[in-house]
Amino acid sequence: MSSATPHRLPLAGVLRLGRPSDIWFKPALSVAVAVAPPNLILLALGRLDLAMYTMAGSLCALYGHNRPYAARARLLAWVVLGMVGGLAVALLAAAFTQHAVVLVAVGAVLAAVQKAACDATRVGPPGNVVLTFISSASLFAPQTPGQLPGHLGLALAAGAWAWLVGMAPGLVRPHGPERRATAQAMRAAAAYADTRGTGDGHAGARAAGAAAIHAAWQSLLATGARPDRTRRALEQLLVRAEVALAAPADTDPAPLRAWARDLRGTGRVPRVAAPREHADELLGVAVEQAAPRPSLRNRLAPLAPLAARTATGCALAGYASLALGVGRPYWALVTAASLYQANVTLTWSRGVQRVVGNLVGVLVFAALVPLAHLHPAALVLCALVLNCAAEALIGRNYWLGTVCVTPMALLVTEFAHVQDSTELITERVADTLVGAAAGFVAAVVVTNRRAGDRLELALTTAERARENAARLLAEAQPAPHALEAARRGLAAALVDLRATADAAAGEWWQRALPEDRVVLTEQSGHRTLAATVRRQGLVPRHRDRDPGRTTEDIRP
Repeated sequence: MSSATPHRLPLAGVLRLGRPSDIWFKPALSVAVAVAPPNLILLALGRLDLAMYTMAGSLCALYGHNRPYAARARLLAWVVLGMVGGLAVALLAAAFTQHAVVLVAVGAVLAAVQKAACDATRVGPPGNVVLTFISSASLFAPQTPGQLPGHLGLALAAGAWAWLVGMAPGLVRPHGPERRATAQAMRAAAAYADTRGTGDGHAGARAAGAAAIHAAWQSLLATGARPDRTRRALEQLLVRAEVALAAPADTDPAPLRAWARDLRGTGRVPRVAAPREHADELLGVAVEQAAPRPSLRNRLAPLAPLAARTATGCALAGYASLALGVGRPYWALVTAASLYQANVTLTWSRGVQRVVGNLVGVLVFAALVPLAHLHPAALVLCALVLNCAAEALIGRNYWLGTVCVTPMALLVTEFAHVQDSTELITERVADTLVGAAAGFVAAVVVTNRRAGDRLELALTTAERARENAARLLAEAQPAPHALEAARRGLAAALVDLRATADAAAGEWWQRALPEDRVVLTEQSGHRTLAATVRRQGLVPRHRDRDPGRTTEDIRP
């Protein structure tokens, strides 16, 4: 049965620019440092035709900028291996067959695997798109079996350099990602405290605050190390953010914002006074009580519809592009693969952004081509500047970033030899339109019936977590660790419920969603959270008006 709620395809606000990310410059600088040395070395050797393989490794520097450095080291290593693995499959296919029909099929399957793997492991931006861009482009590059070891070696070497680039900031600011995540949680909690828990926008502010606090805890947990003084101080701050979320009427937002400002840069981390005598024993419980992560199989199972959409959409896009006479339809595959978001509605929005960005991008390419053709060094420099600009702008809106990605990708195709610019532009426009249309058709046709099932599961989990916390509250003297674990578990369940409900609401062709039950579960859950916080004594008797009187500083 289809949903009783009519779905609309939004246009208003799809292209609106947002605020830049707090660390918008970090991916831009990282990709510049990762890409420039290999390309300049190849330029000096007169072998720019090999740049595609070094780019595969260099672009791994785009990942993991929000991860603590211990977790980032592992993530970047897996990204490099995944990138080289996808490149190896693509090059093997290119070496043993020239049939475009077969190559499109291989590209579609690769894109689906990359999409599922990135979503299951929560790699974060830029997700599967960069992996698919490299593997799809490599499918249509001339290749022989004997060239494979050298080309893969170049990718591995550039990937190792990208790993070093990604880890280098940790030498200067070892707790930087955790500090940023905590600061964001403090600001989100302050925004909710401003509402005093009432008004039209309080529910959205509460959901945003809960998500930011949960993300900050996950950032601290990802370090995996025994908590040091800096991490203990950050945990203390997160407890204050949780108090604000549970009891906004009893919270003054000014100290929260002041502490968030203090977390910038490499200065001292504010250490807030504990709101109760034994509050310290509650800190670090998140590590001890952290629920075991579900198996990879369980994480992949809900992603089957998205993987099927990706494979179907990429195949349709590739074959439609071939039917139009495009000899190397890799951009159609990449366009289709880049569309798929959590639901059909978000996929539509991404499709609009992609088309607009690509069409403007080909105009930028047309303007830059005369400059780029002056000298190979100018070609390399233009591509590098566009690469940096794409990462600096994409956080404002996806379409703005693709305005730079499109000409950059077109210039990279000319590293091997100069091509007909008119033909490149024509093929890129055709592939963009075909890829976006085929990708969206696949999103509509390949339904995600599991969205409703996942919402039911999230509801059940949240209700059970609330019941567990309520049961402990009813006891005369509940164990502090048990009550704290119940509170954290309920908070995480409510965050997951809101994310799952938002994803299901934008999905088509499914049964009517239990919207009233979601609202009631969220309301009762947050009331229970507030009661838990008060029972633990975490709400201070006297609100702090001057953070300077309640803090002491420690150095990171």
